[in-house]
This record gives sequence, C-alpha cells and structure tokens, in this order.
Amino acid sequence: MKNKKAPLLADNKSSVKRYMIHHHHLIQALNSSALNMHTSSSSSSSTKTTIIFILYLCWLEIAVSGDGFCSVTPSNVLNEGLNSRPLYWKVTNPTLAPSHLQDLPGFTRSVYERDHALITPESHVLSPLPEWKNTLGAYLITPAMGSHFVMYIAKMLGKSRSTLPPSGVERFFFVVDGAVTLTNGSDYSHDLTVDSYAYLPPSVHHSVESDASATLVVFERRYSLEGEYHPELIIGSTDKQDLLETPGEVFQLRKLLPTSMAYDFNIHIMDFQPGEFLNVKEVHYNQHGLLLLEGQGIYRLGNSWYPVQTGDAIWMAPFVPQWYAALGKSRTRYLLYKDVNRNPL
Repeated sequence: MKNKKAPLLADNKSSVKRYMIHHHHLIQALNSSALNMHTSSSSSSSTKTTIIFILYLCWLEIAVSGDGFCSVTPSNVLNEGLNSRPLYWKVTNPTLAPSHLQDLPGFTRSVYERDHALITPESHVLSPLPEWKNTLGAYLITPAMGSHFVMYIAKMLGKSRSTLPPSGVERFFFVVDGAVTLTNGSDYSHDLTVDSYAYLPPSVHHSVESDASATLVVFERRYSLEGEYHPELIIGSTDKQDLLETPGEVFQLRKLLPTSMAYDFNIHIMDFQPGEFLNVKEVHYNQHGLLLLEGQGIYRLGNSWYPVQTGDAIWMAPFVPQWYAALGKSRTRYLLYKDVNRNPL
C-alpha cells in the first residue's frame, strides 16, 4: 500500500504549481470580467462567471487535498489490489490517523470512561507478554477497568510459543493474521489460519506456536463452575458456523462456542452491511469485549457517539446503553465477547 500511495501524493504535490498558474490566469480573466460587469446591461454574464469561479475553487481543493477527512480517492485506487489482501488485513495495518493529524502531538481517539472504553490502535502499548516466547502483547481490557475478563492482542514474531494461563483460567484465541499451531506436545496438533479459533478449558495443557509472524486476539477469564458441567476443547473457523436467526434485527450472527451450560461465555461474529444498524438500543447485565475486524461505523456507548473503524477495541460494562450503525462502502464485521449462562448473583 505505501509503495502505491507515495506516487499519488507525489503527483498531487508536483501538480500544485501547475494548478496555481492556471488559477492565476483565471483570476486575471475574472478581474477583466468584473470591470466589464459595470458597463454591461445584463447580469447573466456576471452570474455565470461567479459560478465558474466557485466550481473551479472546489475542483482545485479536491485535486490537491491529499488523503484527509474530506479527500476523494479515485475508485480505481480503492479497488486496486483488494482481492489480493488477506482477510482482516487492516487489523494489523490500521489507519492510525488522517495524514494531516499524524504529526499532531497527543492525538488519539481512545477514550476511557467508568462504564465503557474505546481503545484505538495508535494507543496500543506493546511489551513482551509474560512467559510467552518472542511475543509482544497489548492488553486492551483488564479487571482494572471493572471487567471480569482480559482481552489482549498477541503479536507472535516468529519462533514463538505461548505459556499456559493461570490455574482455573479458560482461554479463547482467534487468529487475525498468519498461522499458528495448537498442540499439547503429544496427543494433538492443529494448524490454525486466519479466521480460525480455539477454546481451551481451564487447566488443559496446551501450547500455541508459530514459526513465522502471527497475530491473535485472546480472551481469558476465571472459569465460573456451574454444577457438574464441564466444557470441552473447541477448535473451529468462522465460515463453518451456521448463520443464526436474529428476530427483529438485520445483522448476520454466528456463535463460535456451544450455547450449553458448560460454557460461561460465548464469542459472536456479527456482520452488518453498509447502512444497517441495531434495532434494539441494548441495556443488559452482560459485559462485552469487542474487536472490529472489518469496516467502520458509529458506536453509541452511554451518551457518547464514537466513530469506529477496523482495529478498534471496545469494552462495555453491564447496563451501559449501546448501539451500532455501519457506514462506508463495505461490510462491518466484529468479534464480540459476551458472558452467558450464569446467574448475575
């Protein structure tokens, strides 16, 4: 992307001088027309000249605007190479800020409030994950916020290996970039690629390994035991999960884990086409952790309305009002943690 974008910007900059020369000539012509306007009995000529001048300034503005909020990208540039990009590629290559804000000290879209948080990619602080080998991590949601789970990004750098979570803690991970191998060293070994995932019950011995770079989003929480139910190891991929009915809603829903009482949380994959939105303005006891895998839109959290895009993470506390609408020209897909099957007492 960077190699393709640079010539476009260079072309724009090198053309500014030519545009300004044309602009200078036009101004001279307009000045001449203005002098004639005082001696003309018709106002139609001055009206046409004024309109042409305004349209020209608008065209000039677009021609040299670069890639800011109001810039117009040619459709051939937008479509070029889209089919060759891997799924969820923008999660690991996010837009950190419009070009005219990238050098603005202190700029971030991240927000932390009592009952919600928006953590955007420019705010990620990567550091070695404790006891993981050759892996950097960024914790996006932790109990320090008020959550009962953790959500973090694990960037495996190559020749990487995970460690076990603490005793009694269950783990779910989803591959957003690259490929990993899940193994227990003897009984099983599974290769997982982008859009694949695994759920590991508490105290199940395992290791996640990667020879090359890979990126995971990981959820962990202390398992809430319910009667004699016992969760099982789950390995799957999004495209193998059935679409579920969503009465009263238009989005598409897949659940990645079984809905039985053995599981105290689930992971939803939710798809919205541009212009679609949640009909229900949700307020409930469940907590959420969300990662936007594709697309962009507006998320209402409490009384605030946030523009969001691929790579953004959101924490939603119990009972915070929440609502989403998809914008742009491509689908929104997000991955959503939700605690289930347990009495809130």
